[in-house]
Amino acid sequence: MTTVCVGSEPVRTVGLTGAIGSGKSTVARLLAERGAVVLDADAVTRDLQRPGQPVHRRIVQRFGPEVVGPGGALDRPALAGIVFSDGAALADLEALVHPEVHAVMDERLAALAGTEAVVVLDVPLLLESGDYEVGGVVVVDCPTEVVMRRLVERGMAEADARARLARQVSREERLARSDVVIDNSGALDALGPQVAGAWTWIQSLPER
Repeated sequence: MTTVCVGSEPVRTVGLTGAIGSGKSTVARLLAERGAVVLDADAVTRDLQRPGQPVHRRIVQRFGPEVVGPGGALDRPALAGIVFSDGAALADLEALVHPEVHAVMDERLAALAGTEAVVVLDVPLLLESGDYEVGGVVVVDCPTEVVMRRLVERGMAEADARARLARQVSREERLARSDVVIDNSGALDALGPQVAGAWTWIQSLPER
């Protein structure tokens, strides 16, 4: 198994990524069912952005009360409407959030150092950020038109969906940088055999 050093101890890690709407979370769940320890960057982000948290406070200070919804929670669509149409605003948001998320992910990874755990880092912007050292990359792939259809069916405006996809690396680059590709363009039941194959590959990686 390929290992990544955390401090002085190795921890076995694989990165999981894919375009928004690709079904990455479903694949993460299936890998967890096979024994992977999944560290979910999106879940960490949501925790850090809860009311009362420093990150939440800083976001409201930067973007104003219009990004606060009922009960004090962030109004995510309102925030998205600001940042995905303004590159400077997006950069400001990322500067507020990404270092804090990375620090939490590092802490959780360090807690697993020296164990037999197979850790899957579920990170939407894994390839874009370059913040995470992993022993291999699993990409959940869908044609762009399928991703767009799914996002619109979920209620996202087409312009917003395209803006979010534009923030990520291209499909071609993602595939070129992958070690294993899981095609999620079809029915849900087609995922099982592919996840099984990915898990076999993960387990066969050599120690180093």
